[in-house]
Amino acid sequence: MPEQTGVYVKVPVFSFAKLRGVDISLGPEMKSTGEVMGKDSTLEKALYKGLVASGFKIKGHGSVLLTISDKDKQEALLLARRFHNIGFKLIATSGTAALLEQSGIPTAIVGKIGEEGTNLLDVIRNGEAQFVINTLTKGKQPARDGFRIRRESVENGVTCLTSLDTAEAILRVIESMTFSAEAMGKTEKSREVSYI
Repeated sequence: MPEQTGVYVKVPVFSFAKLRGVDISLGPEMKSTGEVMGKDSTLEKALYKGLVASGFKIKGHGSVLLTISDKDKQEALLLARRFHNIGFKLIATSGTAALLEQSGIPTAIVGKIGEEGTNLLDVIRNGEAQFVINTLTKGKQPARDGFRIRRESVENGVTCLTSLDTAEAILRVIESMTFSAEAMGKTEKSREVSYI
């Protein structure tokens, strides 16, 4: 039998939307409720198919809400720059926004949970972010806020990423989609191309 060609990606499926009150951050004790397979000629295309089949919404344009722990800020800075370079608007609380702005990355500031005016939960509820990147922090209040951010994302159908590795993988998918669209002479509006 000839060897199969192509790239295969297995993606676990978790039923967080059905499990109210459960944190979506993954730990070693968690088990998936199923899995799907994406197959194509490149890793990015196979990953895209697997993620979409597992329930992820991958938009090629829009906004990214960043709530990043201090230990992850430098690594997140590189990802934020790449999101900005392909046309995403960045939204962050004051600390993260200040770091991004110092690095020349335009960022809209949003209030933390409990602050007056529009806060990050409002951004999620109003559908103003297509992705939420929320890395875990230590301590009671930050941990509780992170839980609320992640639950709000799931309950409002917003893709929430708690790992910068996963965010980087999805960013590679979007970048490949974006460059494919640009190569074909498409406009900004048509960035939501599909590999399926």
